[in-house]
Amino acid sequence: MGNTSVDDKILSYEDVVLRRSDLDILNGPNFLNDRVIEFYLSFLSTVHSSPTISLIPPSIAFWISNCPDTEYLKDFMKPLNLRDKDLLIFPVNDNTNVELAEGGLHWSLLVYYKEANTFVHHDSFMGVNKWSAKDLFKAVSPFVSNGDVSYKECTDTPQQKNGYDCGVFLLAIARVICEWFSAGGMKNRDELWLTNVKETVPDLVNHLREEILGLIKRLMSEGVSK
Repeated sequence: MGNTSVDDKILSYEDVVLRRSDLDILNGPNFLNDRVIEFYLSFLSTVHSSPTISLIPPSIAFWISNCPDTEYLKDFMKPLNLRDKDLLIFPVNDNTNVELAEGGLHWSLLVYYKEANTFVHHDSFMGVNKWSAKDLFKAVSPFVSNGDVSYKECTDTPQQKNGYDCGVFLLAIARVICEWFSAGGMKNRDELWLTNVKETVPDLVNHLREEILGLIKRLMSEGVSK
C-alpha cells in the first residue's frame, strides 16, 4: 500500500497521458519520448490557438510517412483538414517499423508554410534525418498543396552538442516558429522564421527541459485533466 509505480499516470492533458517515468526522462540527460513530445506540442497548440496552425502529434506524423495503403491514407487525412492551415508542424522520427512503438533514434522537425508553399526541415544533428523528412514531405505534400510545393533543408539550424537533446531542439524550434507566426510572421515571407530560430533556439534549449518539467508539475498541482 502506498507504493508508486514508475508507470503511474500523473497527468492527462488534451489527448496525452503522462506517466511518472516521463518526469525522469525530463530530469536526466535522456532522449525525449513520444509522450513528452506530444504533450509540449499540445501545450503549444493551446498557447497559439489559431485555427490556421496545426501541430501534428508524433504518432500521426509517423503514420502519414509510413502508411502502406495509399487509399487508407486518403481517408485518414480527410479529418485533418490540412489544406485549411497556414502553418503545419510535423515531428520527424527515423523509425520506419510500424510494429515498433516509440522506436527510432533521432527527432527533427518538418514545417510547412502555406504563404510560401514551402516545407522546411530543421535537423539539430548534421541532417541525419533528411531522408525520413523527405519521406514525410512526399507523403503529405499532396494533402496540403495542389502542386509546385518546395522543400529545403535549413543548414543554419542550431546543432546539439550531445546525443540525446534532439527532441528538446525539436520542441524549441517549434515554439520559436509558433511565436514568429503569432507575431505576424507572414509579413516576412522571404526570410521566414530562420533568423529567429538561429538566434533564439541555442539559449532556449538550455532551460527548456526544466521549463517543461515545471509546467507539468504546475498542471499536476492544479489538478488539470483536460
